[in-house]
Amino acid sequence: MTFPPGDADAYPPAPPGEPLVPPPHQPPLPAEPPPGMDSHGHVRRTKTSAIWVGLIAAAVVLVALLIFIGQNSTSVTVHYLGAEGRVPLAVALLLSAVAGLLIAAIPGTVRILQLRRAVKKSAQTP
Repeated sequence: MTFPPGDADAYPPAPPGEPLVPPPHQPPLPAEPPPGMDSHGHVRRTKTSAIWVGLIAAAVVLVALLIFIGQNSTSVTVHYLGAEGRVPLAVALLLSAVAGLLIAAIPGTVRILQLRRAVKKSAQTP
């Protein structure tokens, strides 16, 4: 059997008594993707696109909050540590949600700072 020029080394040797079978066709290695594209042929994400998605998400949240405030505008009495006042229900609920976020975020932030300091200190120690 003859091989095309340069292809003789591409075929593995056949065991005695068996016909020589060429290896399956292997596709060529993928070329470098064009600028702005990833290896899957999709447009790469950029900082600008991330900001745009963030702005759209913020607008959706803002619209939802405006609807919430509009539907919960009834005034309620709020008692807190001896203080008393009348505020719209939506404002009272939003303020309590923000207070809850702060109560969770402050200890979390302190812990993150502690861990960063510990990692920095261990990286400096030989």
